[in-house]
Amino acid sequence: MIVDLARLFLFPALMAFAAASDLFTMTISNKVSLALIAGFFILAVLSGMPLSAIAMHTGAGLAVLVVAFTCFAMGWIGGGDAKVAAAAALWFGFDHLMPYLVYASLFGGALTFAMMQFRELPIPYALGSQHWLLRLHSKDSGIPYGIALAIGALMIYPQTDWITGVDLARFVLH
Repeated sequence: MIVDLARLFLFPALMAFAAASDLFTMTISNKVSLALIAGFFILAVLSGMPLSAIAMHTGAGLAVLVVAFTCFAMGWIGGGDAKVAAAAALWFGFDHLMPYLVYASLFGGALTFAMMQFRELPIPYALGSQHWLLRLHSKDSGIPYGIALAIGALMIYPQTDWITGVDLARFVLH
């Protein structure tokens, strides 16, 4: 039951934290990515995932890490975003990787467009002391892409074996 609860809540909570952190600080701590990676391996073992499947999931994470760090090197995304994208890919494996990347890209485009529109508007005087909002509003700052990565991940996660393998009826109160 504890493993099932962890399967239900660990990944979504860490992705939501990554999104909130990126929104308010424009950074995602390495601890979030490390927690995602450790959580995957612990839950994979405790859930009885075959070693071959763990290897395939690891391959998906490494493939995204290579591409994401190339994007980071080009200045297109932040380093925290690259690490979180790779850690999320680890959880999805190749089976759910493409839908995750499509969702993250679509939400990233919408987020970028929304941020461009937001940055054209003046900040209301009452909110002028909110440093996180001023940083977010600045045309010189980047896009908190961790939000798009998290939304994309949370769209796909319920379709994965992590959730479909949990007997949700056990958690319903009668």
